[in-house]
Amino acid sequence: MGRVCASPTVLVLTGLPGTGKSTLADGAARVLGAPSFSGDWLLGALAPHGVLTGLDRATYRRVYADLLGTLVTRQLLLGQSAVVDCLADDALLTRWRGLADDHGARLAVVECRCGDVDVHRRRIEGRKRGIPGWHEVDWAHVERMRAEFPPLTVEHLALDTAVGDAGAALARVLDYARGLSSGPAASGE
Repeated sequence: MGRVCASPTVLVLTGLPGTGKSTLADGAARVLGAPSFSGDWLLGALAPHGVLTGLDRATYRRVYADLLGTLVTRQLLLGQSAVVDCLADDALLTRWRGLADDHGARLAVVECRCGDVDVHRRRIEGRKRGIPGWHEVDWAHVERMRAEFPPLTVEHLALDTAVGDAGAALARVLDYARGLSSGPAASGE
């Protein structure tokens, strides 16, 4: 990415709330010198202006995806990489793969999971992210999202953040973004 990868790369970190995607996205962006676009921060900026009020779920998700996609497109037009921290499904990632292909870039998708339910729940119940305009989610929200976003089937690295330390997880993400490791087979799952 940026100065570190041979060609522009869109690194997407996705997964349910509390799986570590934001922590890893921020770490990857710092190391790679690429901007990190967070879906939650974007929604937090829009919420106080009533932009999201009254939208049905499908429209809400399209607005979310299209805004993030626009930010990524701008980076690719500049010949630069981007890190995206968001909840994504196969359909969105397939669109973004086409976007990356259209700009001669690589799409690297990492699906963060937390294989230990107790650890996952503690993360959700104990976190205070302080995103202006946005809210913390509860465990019931995570359970609803689990039903709405099934595990990915597109090419990706599946990463269980309940095992190992954050530094090792970040190293795996960076290797994957740089094309040094492959998807699910390299995930250890």
